[in-house]
Amino acid sequence: MMNNLKTLAFTLSIASLMSCKGATTENEVETAKNTIENPQTAAAISTVVEEPVTIQIAMLLDTSNSMDGLIDQAKTQLWDVVNKMSGAHCNEQQALLEIALYEYGNSGLNSEEGFVRQVLSFSTDLDLISKKLFSLRTNGGEEYCGTVIDNSLKQLEWRDGANDLKMIFIAGNEGFNQGAVPFSSSIAQAVEKEVVVNTIFCGDWNTGVQLKWKEGATLGKGEYMNLDHNQKSAYVATPYDNKILNYNHQLNDTYIAFGRQGYDKKAVQMHMDEEVQEVSAQANVKRTLAKSSANYRNSSWDLVDALDDEDMKGKVLTEENIKTLPDSIRYKSKKEITAFAKAKKQERTSIQNKIKELNQKRDQYIATQSLTETNELESAMFKAIKKQSTLKNYKWE
Repeated sequence: MMNNLKTLAFTLSIASLMSCKGATTENEVETAKNTIENPQTAAAISTVVEEPVTIQIAMLLDTSNSMDGLIDQAKTQLWDVVNKMSGAHCNEQQALLEIALYEYGNSGLNSEEGFVRQVLSFSTDLDLISKKLFSLRTNGGEEYCGTVIDNSLKQLEWRDGANDLKMIFIAGNEGFNQGAVPFSSSIAQAVEKEVVVNTIFCGDWNTGVQLKWKEGATLGKGEYMNLDHNQKSAYVATPYDNKILNYNHQLNDTYIAFGRQGYDKKAVQMHMDEEVQEVSAQANVKRTLAKSSANYRNSSWDLVDALDDEDMKGKVLTEENIKTLPDSIRYKSKKEITAFAKAKKQERTSIQNKIKELNQKRDQYIATQSLTETNELESAMFKAIKKQSTLKNYKWE
């Protein structure tokens, strides 16, 4: 039995290397073989678990006075990025998405820390990420790119899996070489950690080159891009939008809060619907589609997701958590609560499928009208992500 497991583990190790890194060298094969043959490793093998695939994106945004347009784009175009990320697979695994957020260049931040603040560490909580983006305010300050890159590399928990895709996107409009920390040394750290640094200059392409934004991307093995940060996000109104948004309300009803923070998290979900809707109904359509994707996971507070999560389901139905459930199910048995959650899961899946079907019709309508919803920030980010993902043989649906 153990020999069979070792053979299977060795085979999967080589397959993973080949599928997500391209050609496999003899040294890599020998390393995999030695690892499996190691007595301690062999003794520990009882099941074979595939390494999760994660895309980590750290967004470093300039929040100085002139950057309101950039923040506005990020607020709404986040959902376009999330929707496109839902199609990412490597080694036949759905890639998980983690996003971190930094702001820099704001005079309201601590000058001793280089006018840099970590707004959010790596998170899969898309509602929280959206909430943090909506909380950003601009103010005049000094923009130290080297410092914010350095902070993100030292403070964030970057993954080290062979299949993980790790990227920084830094956006701003001042000189890239300002501040006490040279951007070259910060980016050297990134290269060492296999974190790709992409730069987005908010302004004219050639001006960005002169201000060393292109040099930063070249050193960071990433992409240099420019955009008009004052351009409004462009969305197309279609006959399907209201139907999708109506399904969004039904979708929200399938989320059952539990735990100390459950009701607060549920309130954030509802509030971010309202915030995005206020900016643009069509942007909220994009958010609704994202809520129908694999990247929208809320197992920390939603009963349905938690009981569907292998790591969480054994921890959910504690006496303390059950006390926080709605009155309608609080006094039921654990078996009845589990059955209720399964029924809600089926209901949710049905609604999500209807949203996806309507969105396909929406896309077809936009195409037949010769219209476009291409937006600069999400387009720039996705172009870079997709290009860099090919180095690890990611597939996109």
